[in-house]
Amino acid sequence: MPPTDGSTSAAPAATIANLLAETRSYAPPAELAQKANVGPEEWARAAADPVAFWEEQARRLDWVTPWETAHTWDPARPVEGSDPSDPEPELTVPAATWFAGGRLNVAVNCVDRHVDAGRGDRVALHFEGEPGDRRSITYAELQREVAKAANALTALGIGQGDRVVIYLPVIPETVIATLAVARIGAIHSLVFGGFSAEALRFRVEDTEAKLLITTDGQYRRGTAVPVKQNADAAVDGVPSVEHVLVVARTGDETPNVPWTPGRDVWWHDTVGVAADTHEAEAFDAENPLFIIYTSGTTGKPKGLVHTSGGYLTQASWTHWAIFDAKDDDVHWCTADLAWVTAHTYEIYGPLSNGLTQVIYEGTPNTPHQARHFEIIERYGVTTYYTAPTLIRTLMTWFPEGPPAEYDLSSLRLLGTVGEAINPEAWMWFRERIGRGETPVVDTWWQSETGSAVIAPLPGATTIKPGSGSRALPGLEALVVDEEGETVPYGSGGYLVVSRFGPSLARTVWGNPERYRDSYWAKYWKQGYFFSGDGAKWDEDGDIWVLGRVDDVINVSGHRLSTIEIESALVSHPHVGEAGVVGVHDPITGSAIAAFVIPSSRSHGPEADGEAYWLERSAALREALRSHVANEIGPIAKPRDVFVVPDLPKTRSGKIMRRLLGDIVDQRPLGDTTSLQDEAAPHRIAEIVTAARTPRARE
Repeated sequence: MPPTDGSTSAAPAATIANLLAETRSYAPPAELAQKANVGPEEWARAAADPVAFWEEQARRLDWVTPWETAHTWDPARPVEGSDPSDPEPELTVPAATWFAGGRLNVAVNCVDRHVDAGRGDRVALHFEGEPGDRRSITYAELQREVAKAANALTALGIGQGDRVVIYLPVIPETVIATLAVARIGAIHSLVFGGFSAEALRFRVEDTEAKLLITTDGQYRRGTAVPVKQNADAAVDGVPSVEHVLVVARTGDETPNVPWTPGRDVWWHDTVGVAADTHEAEAFDAENPLFIIYTSGTTGKPKGLVHTSGGYLTQASWTHWAIFDAKDDDVHWCTADLAWVTAHTYEIYGPLSNGLTQVIYEGTPNTPHQARHFEIIERYGVTTYYTAPTLIRTLMTWFPEGPPAEYDLSSLRLLGTVGEAINPEAWMWFRERIGRGETPVVDTWWQSETGSAVIAPLPGATTIKPGSGSRALPGLEALVVDEEGETVPYGSGGYLVVSRFGPSLARTVWGNPERYRDSYWAKYWKQGYFFSGDGAKWDEDGDIWVLGRVDDVINVSGHRLSTIEIESALVSHPHVGEAGVVGVHDPITGSAIAAFVIPSSRSHGPEADGEAYWLERSAALREALRSHVANEIGPIAKPRDVFVVPDLPKTRSGKIMRRLLGDIVDQRPLGDTTSLQDEAAPHRIAEIVTAARTPRARE
């Protein structure tokens, strides 16, 4: 059986089970294969000369100056003079370049060249606001808006290499601002609008941003929520910030917007009055384009740096290939614009290919659970790219499929991203949303890779429910063991990228050693990029991604560090220690369970029974959930909070988080001999079990 993530389906069990039993793979339909952008011969052609292959894809873009050197790679290696027998030598920092010496402008490639080619009247963006406001923007209009924003940013003192943090919801101004920053050679860093002031502040300080672009408020679940207060708290006292540019989104619905004269400026007073033409400059392919933050297993979030020419080359080609992009497509990637998914397949990929796309501000159940179906019908969406979390949610809302009043016949291709999708959800997605006809492209990639690495090509790949199939042409991914040896088909191990493409992140902002240690040190001898994910080959050599092997929790496609959440918990005055772990959740894939030891170690005799710990858990649960939301953001709220007398620790003092996950998910605990106190997991299990009883929940 193909591996699953254990999720349950709300669809009729017999129907889905029968479909899975009858067929576990889908060959490309003959008509699709004949018209597909990429055929099966592409793998062999790319493998013959991968660098030449990526040069060919780079030529799909407009370059002002051709590149001089297609690719250089200096891998991590022991520093000169180190002991060759040292099993963990000090390593050099790896360095890659792609298309060095070539010059282009990323924004011009996404907007101006389509206008110059006579396609200015084509809609670039259909915007749907959560309250129901709508706006369609053509490529010619987008060109003028981006030019105005570029002129305004220049007037605010922003130039090549300056960092601009963008803290906006999914609105047209977010796309316009992002493209304007790219147009003038500055570096953007988008931050999820649901993150707290503290999380935003870290990113502003780490990038030493000169400008923060934010809004007065945003709409979330039917309510206008103030935002400017968070932005002010984030930049207060940060010396690098010279201006805060504010988009008026909610207006009178969020009154009393705080204002700092001289620093704060309204978008409509600057961008709105700027000239609508702008002479774009070309920049070197290795000029940084954006910094995107991702959690790691330890320490603070990492700011991954992506460059211009290489990133856009792979983003543009993989969008064109994976989604079999056609001129009349209406593409909808449902991700928030701050996530890398949206950078690549909601901004740069679709726009570089001249497509029309949808952006939607709100949540999928506002004001009703069929909002996504309504949007698909309204705009004639043809390619719909979303997360397994949302698919599983839609399954619970509509087990028999969308209500009959919604016409989804425009859909021709479906895609998933963010985490592995269980086969049952895959089948429901294809059968209920795709009418049993559309391909489902299940993509695997990371913020680090910049664009997809493993994905089916709809006209060339036999697709299996739950598998991403194999690496795309020009790339290579392997499943290896601890020593870096490739494991046999049918076996599992670690997922590595053994041949990477031009969109791979070049470094961690301000910390190249962390880049080396996080991704290259484990398999430096082989030169493999370590993804941090576990995976399994099937007997055909297709890859099934099994999830994280480190202490990063994937909640609804958002990667959150256990260390970061534990640090937030311990900062609460009532918490002395904390252990955080990812546990199974039927909707989000993974959820956060927090185990905390009270800061007061004098519990008294009443602490001998579960009742005491249940009472403490109930008293602290909402306070700690709110505290984490304030420190990091609502997405990091623990689903479960258990107050416990101790944590399972090894003799060296490390928390064995695996045991905490086993307890919550009710798996056998396995070996506990390395623990300081082998009875600790059993005491914790009793508290968790008691918390699940009806009496404890009343």
